Amino acid sequence: MTTALAPHAAEPRPRFLDLAAAEWLKLWSLRSTGWSLLVAALAVLAFNVGKTWDDYRYWPQDDPGYADRFIADGIPLMHAFGTDAGTVMMLATGAFGALAVTGEYSTGLIRTTLAAVPARRSVMAAKVCVVAAVMTVFGAVVAGVSFASTQAILSAEDAGVVLDHPGALRVIVASALFAPVSALVGAAVGTLIRHGAGAVVGSVVLLLLLPLVLSDDRHWSAVLVHALPYAAWKRLVDIPYATEGVPYPWSVGGAWTVYAVWALAAAVVAVTTVHRRDQ
Repeated sequence: MTTALAPHAAEPRPRFLDLAAAEWLKLWSLRSTGWSLLVAALAVLAFNVGKTWDDYRYWPQDDPGYADRFIADGIPLMHAFGTDAGTVMMLATGAFGALAVTGEYSTGLIRTTLAAVPARRSVMAAKVCVVAAVMTVFGAVVAGVSFASTQAILSAEDAGVVLDHPGALRVIVASALFAPVSALVGAAVGTLIRHGAGAVVGSVVLLLLLPLVLSDDRHWSAVLVHALPYAAWKRLVDIPYATEGVPYPWSVGGAWTVYAVWALAAAVVAVTTVHRRDQ
């Protein structure tokens, strides 16, 4: 008499928190992760603090009303997170997101990861969440420290502003969230290209060069420019001159919407692409 073999018990699906923890360990097991974030943070702070220090050094002491005009023109908020610093933030975090994805492909570790966890979408979703979380904290710290340090310098001439100053919180939040948005775009490009250098170049083209090629002088071009993350960030942080002299002005709500759409779309691309190309 033969006895049917009992079917093997199905292996439990890995919990998402376990996948996220694994991605966290893989990210921070690289010494380059901490160093790259530190260098990027120092570069951003150097631009903001350097320009603020120049204003402080050459402050016109013989003009008692200069500080009031300085604040009224919104210049302290411009120094809190300037265009050069925002560009550095965007490029650094975009490259970080791209390399966070392509690193496993270049080393071949992705094969081991997908062999251990065949649920490709879950793996990539965990990676995207970890990258977004790290970049959000990174952006918040850099934006907060930049605001505090620049306003501390200007306060020596009674020209610094505080957090409840009109537009100050928006500058900090927009600059902080610019980091995860850019990183998610880089991660999406990385899943499409799967080569480190190519993904970094692709993220630079998409995040920086495309906005430079387009202009807001014509309606169709302005619509395309306004749909890009870099233009959305500039709209959110350029408090006093955001709509002054602009042929086709747009709203703050529209800029926040661009942030949300790009972050969501990039995450969807990253998660769905890995399933379609590796199945």
